Amino acid sequence: MTDPHAIQPSELDQLPDRDPEETAEWRASLDAVTEAAGPHRAAYLMRRTLERAEGLGLALPKLLETDYVNSIPTAAEPAVPGDEALEARITAWNRWNAAAMVTRGSKYGVGGHIATFASAAWLYETGFNHFFRGKEGDGSGDQLYIQGHASPGIYARAFLDGRLTEQHLDNFRQEVGGNGLPSYPHPRRLPWLWEFPTVSMGLGPISAIYQARFNRYLTSRGIKDVSQSHVWAFLGDGEMDEPESTTALTLAAREQLDNLTFVVNCNLQRLDGPVRANFKIVQELEAQFRGAGWNVIKTLWGSAWDELFRLDTTGALVRQLREVPDAQIQTYQTRDAAYIRQDFFGADPALAEMAKLLSDDKIIECFHLSRGGHESRKVYAAYRAALAHKGAPTVILAQTVKGHTLGEGFASKNANHQMKKLSVDEFKAMRDRLGLPIPDSAFADGQVPYAHPGADSPEVRYLQERRAALGGPAPARRVHPVAPLPAPADKAFTAFDKGSGSQSVATTMAFVRLVKDLVRDKETGRRWVPIVPDEARTFGMESLFPSLGIYSPKGQTYEPVDRDQLMYYKEAKNGQILNEGITEAGSMADFIAASSSYATHGEAMIPFYIFYSMFGWQRTADQMWQLADQLGRGFLIGATAGRTTLTGEGLQHADGHSPAIAATNPAALTYDPAFAYELAVIVKEGLRRMYGEAAPGEDQDVFYYLTVYNEPLPQPAKPSGLGIDEGIVKGLYRFNTAESAGLSVPANAPRIQLLGSGTAIHWALDAQRLLAEEWGVAADVWSATSWGELRRDAMEADAALLRGEERVPYVRQALQGAEGPVLAVSDYMRQVPDQIAQWVEQDYTSLGTDGFGLSDTREAARRHFGVDAQSIAVAALAQLARRGEVKASAVKEAREKYGL
Repeated sequence: MTDPHAIQPSELDQLPDRDPEETAEWRASLDAVTEAAGPHRAAYLMRRTLERAEGLGLALPKLLETDYVNSIPTAAEPAVPGDEALEARITAWNRWNAAAMVTRGSKYGVGGHIATFASAAWLYETGFNHFFRGKEGDGSGDQLYIQGHASPGIYARAFLDGRLTEQHLDNFRQEVGGNGLPSYPHPRRLPWLWEFPTVSMGLGPISAIYQARFNRYLTSRGIKDVSQSHVWAFLGDGEMDEPESTTALTLAAREQLDNLTFVVNCNLQRLDGPVRANFKIVQELEAQFRGAGWNVIKTLWGSAWDELFRLDTTGALVRQLREVPDAQIQTYQTRDAAYIRQDFFGADPALAEMAKLLSDDKIIECFHLSRGGHESRKVYAAYRAALAHKGAPTVILAQTVKGHTLGEGFASKNANHQMKKLSVDEFKAMRDRLGLPIPDSAFADGQVPYAHPGADSPEVRYLQERRAALGGPAPARRVHPVAPLPAPADKAFTAFDKGSGSQSVATTMAFVRLVKDLVRDKETGRRWVPIVPDEARTFGMESLFPSLGIYSPKGQTYEPVDRDQLMYYKEAKNGQILNEGITEAGSMADFIAASSSYATHGEAMIPFYIFYSMFGWQRTADQMWQLADQLGRGFLIGATAGRTTLTGEGLQHADGHSPAIAATNPAALTYDPAFAYELAVIVKEGLRRMYGEAAPGEDQDVFYYLTVYNEPLPQPAKPSGLGIDEGIVKGLYRFNTAESAGLSVPANAPRIQLLGSGTAIHWALDAQRLLAEEWGVAADVWSATSWGELRRDAMEADAALLRGEERVPYVRQALQGAEGPVLAVSDYMRQVPDQIAQWVEQDYTSLGTDGFGLSDTREAARRHFGVDAQSIAVAALAQLARRGEVKASAVKEAREKYGL
């Protein structure tokens, strides 16, 4: 008979066993324990053995899950410094005012959320009183990513602190007219308070990771020592379902970001119901974070559970807590003691015996109220342990009750995320529950009052003293007064004025060359932050590797395979380039951290993030809105741009729409430059506007989106004459006329204006020659560097007219007096050039690359979309024919001649 416990060959791995007899003894011991004491005891011993092995640093796989208990035993919890009673009073005032604010606003139908802060109040209050470093102390303070739905509680605390008034609270979600409070953390709307926008769920976690990483980057490069700054990210357990929430966990562990702590509010509920109804979200998250290399601290049960755990001599309680699914835990929260006795304790004889020793009140206290995230002592212990842990980031999984203290109608109810108000009777019950001195007479006309203990009360004095000791109020955003960055020497920009002669140069290469010169600038060069998602060689940036280095906290621990080459792959602790691997989301998070460093750390950095244009706005547009909301500054570079220019790559790589998406973002200045000298002018202007001396009334909190192309073409010299730079910046200037191009056209030839952007201007120039030489038509060619900026200016002119101010849109000024119709063309869908149509006085039409991309040569793709030179020529003749300026037969003749 085969021994079921014998080692089977299929179980053997490649490691030799130098002492099979000893191995057999260990296996026999496990068998004996299992048979004598049962599988639970055997499992217990194995877990403790593995934990000991981990503690000794033995090379074994880590335990991914621990028991469903607190990581820090009660006996190991440190005493909370300060006055816990006062802190409890402060938290009670905040709970009240947060609920009152949302309830009072509900009569206007503006919405709001009450239950989230109710569950997380102690997670924030403990941090504000003991851990979160403010901006007025040394360094930059801590960075706080506040969970978006908890904003009413943060406003309530700022009200208690004297930073907000009742008028502010009454204008929650009512911002028109000023003195309003935005619904969620929105730095653009409340820039003195909010530092990071977080309510687009999932973006807060990834941004926090890259912010912590960027802090290390600044320190390593010697820009500023921010090693004392700590990043705290407050997240929901339901939010962790977002892919961005966990996509960068391994980066944080790999780079040992012990300056980062995630606090996950595990109230077991998402927006519509349980997060993991039939499972356990805490255990799932623990395994996920441990597997990624994080330090995990579970803060699950409050002190009322201590007695139950002391009574659990068999481990039955721990087993039952591990096995009961989350949705049933929520059900216990709403049921009476009899139900809990039967359903929870009745599942095991040992638990049934334990229950006999517990009063109904004790059971209700444990299952209804006592959670680790609701006790300052538990939270304080977790935060202190997180800061003490070195070598890895920490996640604190804090169990709470959604809607805690709001009453039975809220706590753990599936619908509580959508519940916007409490009745007066519910508020009175809440007042009694919290022990607040609010008389019934304060509820005048059924209106719920705000409550404040007084500016000189012990609570407010304590709160302000604690914040003063920690470096000032929090959360807070501070834009430190810094001198404008000096403009780089003109030499870097004027290098493109003469053109490239007969040499063909892609605008992508021109941009890289420009940056290469700018990073050498003695004043501002070190402030450039090149960011690329593992495509540097595609964009010709490998020449920057040895000169700037790729940032790595470990430096270069290996000899690169290309070390003998001039442009070898160089990593360095003080490297300047952030090469993020294949992650546009991570690269954008890098960009956001760098772009707002002028506020976060008082150090203006100049990030440029270069990427496949197709994989920018289409893939990470939500982060670009986050960038705008965070008031970030810098250059986004959409490389390999256009629908037809990236030859052979096909539909998924063919960008025919990024400028259209970019146009929806009010903070994005979108340019589609055709020539290298245009790029130089735009970058120079961008540096002035974002980092230099801003003009009166000019918004510096913008970012630039530049499209550059991978098609090598001769770069022309910059035209001479006044207004060229102004036209490039404003979005349109006349590049040439038929006559200045040296074309021979009759004196009274029909005339048309060809507007082209980006690489399309080359097709327009070829069409200009065809029209002159083969059809006797004079065409003037204009470079439309920014359809979006032309539209923005025109809309501002329209708004000025409504105010009674006379103002003519720039596009109309530029084209004033230009003869003939206008034909606009780009390598994008027609919607892009059509942005300006209503403000052009001439007859206007456009050509574009609408539809899906495809794989082929550039020439074939352009013919397919009808934007090549011949197609432009036929479209121009058709416009002129409609006006009676050329014969209709010329259109047919041209179409046949060019095979269209």
